[in-house]
Amino acid sequence: MKKMWRWMAAAFAAAGLAAMADTEVTFYYPVAVGGPITKIIDGYVEQFQKENPGITVKPVYSGTYQDSIVKALTAHKGGTPPTTAILLSTDMFTLIDEDAIVPFNELATSAEDMAWIKSFYPAFMANSQTGGKTWGIPFQRSTIVLYWNKELFKEAGLDPNRAPANWDEMLAYAQKLTRRDASGNATQWGVQIPSSGFPYWLFQGLTTPNGVELMNAAGTETYFDKPQVIEALQFWTDLGRKHKVMPAGVVEWGTTPKDFFEKKVAMMWTTTGNLTNVKSNAKFDFGVAMLPAKVRRGSPTGGGNFYVFKKAPKDQQLAAVKFAKWMTQPERAAQWGIDTGYVAVRPDAWKTAKMEEYVKGFPVAAVARDQLEFSVAEFSTHDNQHVTKVLNDGIQAALTGAKTPEQAMKDAQAEAMRILRSYK
Repeated sequence: MKKMWRWMAAAFAAAGLAAMADTEVTFYYPVAVGGPITKIIDGYVEQFQKENPGITVKPVYSGTYQDSIVKALTAHKGGTPPTTAILLSTDMFTLIDEDAIVPFNELATSAEDMAWIKSFYPAFMANSQTGGKTWGIPFQRSTIVLYWNKELFKEAGLDPNRAPANWDEMLAYAQKLTRRDASGNATQWGVQIPSSGFPYWLFQGLTTPNGVELMNAAGTETYFDKPQVIEALQFWTDLGRKHKVMPAGVVEWGTTPKDFFEKKVAMMWTTTGNLTNVKSNAKFDFGVAMLPAKVRRGSPTGGGNFYVFKKAPKDQQLAAVKFAKWMTQPERAAQWGIDTGYVAVRPDAWKTAKMEEYVKGFPVAAVARDQLEFSVAEFSTHDNQHVTKVLNDGIQAALTGAKTPEQAMKDAQAEAMRILRSYK
């Protein structure tokens, strides 16, 4: 009997030590509590923990991307950062400047790890690497695409299976698709490019095809006052104020898909991350296309990366790398893309049986992937939030008519260079 008690005591002690030895990874994920995406993440976490019994992952649903970076940096400064977080790829310079994150190269050092880091699309790594180091791992990434309502195209006498290939065509299509009542009020807009939430990002959907970048790769210079940038903003402004094929002023990011579903707009620009949303809610046949070209094709990439926080204990950091690696394996990257509409972040994910089957039945899912060939880094600089606000304010000043596009961009450039002076 004594032997049995001793054995049970030893077993309980061993279980206690094992529990104490569990590594807990705090994982900030940018979405409000609830909804289908949190269920998907919770399911992934549960599956990962089953396969890695020594690691506990604790998801914290941290609100919007903007909420999440503020919460993560506040926790970092308070000495209790998350172990890992999905934050915007454009937050990279800010996180480096705050000495908040550790490069993956310092944690993932095996040959297998290095092969993993090299497995992602180069377009996504443009916002993940700097100074010869990999600071972020792509997870939920996107590009901007054009969605169109095929029924409304047909009613307007347009080929329902052909999207506008360039700016001139988009304007011509939008003019045919805009409808007004007897009082001259628009009942259906030809096109909608949102300018709240992420104005700078949608603006890159115009500047990139116009053959110009908004910043350098080091994040120390901006080029807002270049003629091609001003020309792109003039075109955007003219769609609403001159041609009246789009609402004048600021167009809301959040309501644009709803306007599309309700047939208030025939063409919209938004993230490929909305693809599953559109597939589920559009009660009409729709198309998806790369953004219209001007002198070239092109879109910025977008979305979030995994980051690992510097003040987290080493065992947690290593566990976070293991989790990031697990979350971005080809099969999982494929399933995540299917479930959400985000672009599967590595080429081999598109060669999995499930993704090939999905694309066969839903070919538009491959549009954003194909656009990566022409994509550029999303706008990102040092002191990114301040510089981005300057650009956003300039864009909105032009769209509302408070300033001419030329004056708005010259003023924004002067202020951005003042902010960035100390980083050069």
